[in-house]
Amino acid sequence: MLKDDALAGKTIVVTGGGTGLGKSMSRYFLELGANVVIASRKLSVLEKTAEELQASAVAAGSKAKILAFECDVRKYEEVEKTLAFTLENFGKVDGLLNNAAGNFISPTERLSHKAFDTIVGIVLQGSYNFTLAFGKHWIAEKQKATILNIVTTYAWTGSAFVVPSACAKAGVLAMTRSLAVEWAKYGIRSNAIAPGPFPTKGAWDRLFPPPLQEKLDAASNVPLKRVGEHQELANLAAYLMSDFSSYVNGEVITIDGGEWLNGAGEFNKMQILTPDMWDMIERAVRGSKE
Repeated sequence: MLKDDALAGKTIVVTGGGTGLGKSMSRYFLELGANVVIASRKLSVLEKTAEELQASAVAAGSKAKILAFECDVRKYEEVEKTLAFTLENFGKVDGLLNNAAGNFISPTERLSHKAFDTIVGIVLQGSYNFTLAFGKHWIAEKQKATILNIVTTYAWTGSAFVVPSACAKAGVLAMTRSLAVEWAKYGIRSNAIAPGPFPTKGAWDRLFPPPLQEKLDAASNVPLKRVGEHQELANLAAYLMSDFSSYVNGEVITIDGGEWLNGAGEFNKMQILTPDMWDMIERAVRGSKE
């Protein structure tokens, strides 16, 4: 969508950048000339992704570099180490993409408090940890910067069966809008993207195991009658990270083919499932041979 050098000279940190949508967005940032640091808990996955994306960027004619850094987003001291690593290798950081996430599809009464803590910890705590650490740095350095958060359409509608995620994403959405006003005076923009169904290998399969995929067609509730393509999301993310969007601040852009307007609460339709069906889904998610 953008010119080949649209992000040239920028450095962007992407949480959860080793797989899925984070990987796709990181790939496009690189192709457009931005240096990228991808951060998550699984260093082996990150390093494999970094190697793959670096080769892709070179093939696309980009001279940008990508580095991997192991970080648990829930631990503030590790977030600070990620920032220090980025500054040490690239001298500055211009953008932060809070993309790391986790989710469980389950009746809420079946969840333990630890399951709730895990999702809120990754999504909300991880996002505010990175935002606070990076924001303090930018303000101290008097540097303009961009924060981009990945939320979801049920952040404002709520959704059954994904209550921890809905609560956490709603918090990230509130942070996005709040800081857009508070930190604008420092030249720091804060925006968010709310994607609809964008299938990813791994996370998508865990959320929609085969028994559930047979019952629920992710595209059926989308007026455009299809799921999203990763490049479509990458286009939007790159635009919001670029200087072309310098007057966009505090905005949450939905990219879901009209899904949420067609039926608020992406997972509400799961009311049709019986307890026996939930048992079967749980076994599938856990990889049981039963």
